[in-house]
Amino acid sequence: MKSLDSFQMCSLGLYPTPLYKLENISRKYGKDIRIKRDDLCGVALGGNKVRKLEYLLGEAKAQGADVVFTTGGAQSNHAMLTAACAARLGMKCILILKKRGVTDHRGNIVLDEIYGADVRFMDTDSYDDIYSEMRRVGAELEKEGHRCYYIPCGGSNALGALGYARCVREIRDQSEKAPGAIISATGSGGTTAGLLLGTRLFLPETKLFGVSVDTDPFEDIVPALADEAAGLLETSLKDLGYDGLYPDGTSSQFRLFHNWGPGYAIPNAADTPYIHELAREEGILLDPVYTGKAWSGFLQELKKGAFDAYEQIVFVHTGGAAALFAMDLA
Repeated sequence: MKSLDSFQMCSLGLYPTPLYKLENISRKYGKDIRIKRDDLCGVALGGNKVRKLEYLLGEAKAQGADVVFTTGGAQSNHAMLTAACAARLGMKCILILKKRGVTDHRGNIVLDEIYGADVRFMDTDSYDDIYSEMRRVGAELEKEGHRCYYIPCGGSNALGALGYARCVREIRDQSEKAPGAIISATGSGGTTAGLLLGTRLFLPETKLFGVSVDTDPFEDIVPALADEAAGLLETSLKDLGYDGLYPDGTSSQFRLFHNWGPGYAIPNAADTPYIHELAREEGILLDPVYTGKAWSGFLQELKKGAFDAYEQIVFVHTGGAAALFAMDLA
């Protein structure tokens, strides 16, 4: 089996990111709840995409690329962090974003500009349309002698997912004992897929939970993408002991909760008290698109008893604070 360290990578983040117990929240909820602060990874406002970009932009540099394309919604954290990392590596970044959500000069759009990205909007609901436009623009640039590299929405492909397998190894190395559960937001599937692969590799007794913030069928997407990422390591989830999905869409190693509320990237009033609570109890900011919905979904399920079997739980903070400056909490 290949090592996670055997791939061409760029060093972008400051790792390991902090992992510590939320003393006030743990006392309030009667559980040992810890937080993995990937919002403090040292790039821009932080976030989960940097671990993926270390692999993706490493491949881009190895291929001689000087232009990188990616996409997302208008306020995409992934797009902003790609712009930041590309600027650091001396690469031109072209963002072709969906003209959906908050397109005013606020939040991540301001940061995209600061990092020097070429930002273009497309009035479409289809990423296929956007990927076609990327290829069209890229073909023109390649005629001029440039070399282009294309990153999917969220950096969510097999190579990018390896970044979160590495994160689990980091969690293992920072922990005195294996956590019973790890939980994170699931927005495009790549982070959760990497966490699933990582738990199978490094914390096989730990159960992974995702909280979906969009309506895609992540019960299928996450294991499939994790298996594809395992293939890059010359193994498979099955070889690593993954037992597949039960008829109810769960497994003994992975379970998905849903908390998309009124829709993707639309703040949900039910989440706001939990966002306020973490800010006021621990001084930590969550956004209303990803981490706020994941944290809220987690605590609502904890109250129902879903985590009774787990002594220690790690919540992976995947960033996204710029959304607080682009939209109001519901």
